[in-house]
Amino acid sequence: MRITKIETAVVEANYDWTLVKVTTDAGIVGWGEAFFAPGLTNVIREFNEFLAGEDPRDVDRLCRLMRTALGAAGSSGMGFHAISGVDVALWDIVGKSANLPIYQFLGGKYRDRVRIYADCHAGEGLSSLSPMLLPRTPGWARKRGAKAEPEERWRKDLPNRAELSTKYHGGQKAEAPAIRPESYARRAREMKRQGFTALKFDIDVPSQFSLDDYNRALTRKEIDLMAGLVGALRKALGKDVDLAIDCHWNYGVNDAVRLARACEEFDLLWLEDPIPPENTDALVRVTAATSVPIATGENHYQRHQFRELLERNAVDILAPDFQKVGGLLEGRRIADMADVHYVAVAPHNISSPIGTMASVHLAAAIPNFLALEWHAASVPFFDDLIKGRRAPLIQKGYVALPDRPGLGIELDEQVAYKYRKQGEPFFDQPA
Repeated sequence: MRITKIETAVVEANYDWTLVKVTTDAGIVGWGEAFFAPGLTNVIREFNEFLAGEDPRDVDRLCRLMRTALGAAGSSGMGFHAISGVDVALWDIVGKSANLPIYQFLGGKYRDRVRIYADCHAGEGLSSLSPMLLPRTPGWARKRGAKAEPEERWRKDLPNRAELSTKYHGGQKAEAPAIRPESYARRAREMKRQGFTALKFDIDVPSQFSLDDYNRALTRKEIDLMAGLVGALRKALGKDVDLAIDCHWNYGVNDAVRLARACEEFDLLWLEDPIPPENTDALVRVTAATSVPIATGENHYQRHQFRELLERNAVDILAPDFQKVGGLLEGRRIADMADVHYVAVAPHNISSPIGTMASVHLAAAIPNFLALEWHAASVPFFDDLIKGRRAPLIQKGYVALPDRPGLGIELDEQVAYKYRKQGEPFFDQPA
């Protein structure tokens, strides 16, 4: 069996869902997904130059070839997003050719279902963001005469979501909206009713108390507001639901510590990414200064960058993104290193059903798994992308582990085409 072609398509959802399709001369097709990045699909298609004609079952060797080919581009970043997407598609082919699910090749399963935590943003659904993290209206939502009710609901709510997302996702500064604990609590109760046992909220939101967008500092009133949001969430959830909060790398060491200490009374599952990811020494200081568990990892690549986090005791919970670290086998190696240090793994995930299911397979195969992120509660067509699916993929906060070969799901290309990104090739169709 040989690879004949590697193709890509992009679905415009809350982010760009970059889908990878690998075809073989045996008629087996593998599906994968890569974490978004500007220019990503061009990189993935370049792999055709040397992967065409290779045996797709040599997954580890082919990933090493891709890393070698990207050597001049550095040891992290977009190239590893591309490798990760192809890696998953190759594992899908391996499973289908052997008539076994992917988790069997990652060591077998520890669990029959995988716990999901819902990312609830800032109490409302997140706007659609471009690869440069700027608010946008998806192309399919701009079409005149769109009749599907979920699309109408998405389009109607976009301005409010964009207003919230602008500041802390990199756009031009917007007038700070009023942030109300009631909206956080309302969203928390709604997701709890859906059966989730763990939720995450953003608390690095713009407020009237912010003085400077660049100095990574927090005023006392900002910290009081943020702690008030967390308190409202804990009151709404009670003790039945685990609660995590996200800071998106926004703060300096001193203010991250002040914020963490202000939240200690609320028994958080974790506080995520309190400071920028580059300085491990700084993160060690934050982690050591608070009883709140600190999580990070979505902006780290390969096992080598995670090794320092673990050896320096810089993190309590590891949050790698399997669509960008270099593939599922690399993710397994990272999880094994974490297990040596008795550190739990809560994978970051902002993917379509393809990337989500890939992460489910790995989450089932590692002993130190905690919970897998789901970032698409506001995407009305998430489940529609799964060919032939009649029930939601996530039910009562869990994904049941499939026993079908490969990923266990297939992409519905007709649905994906409906929500495709304009200007991008759609598999064999040009842009």
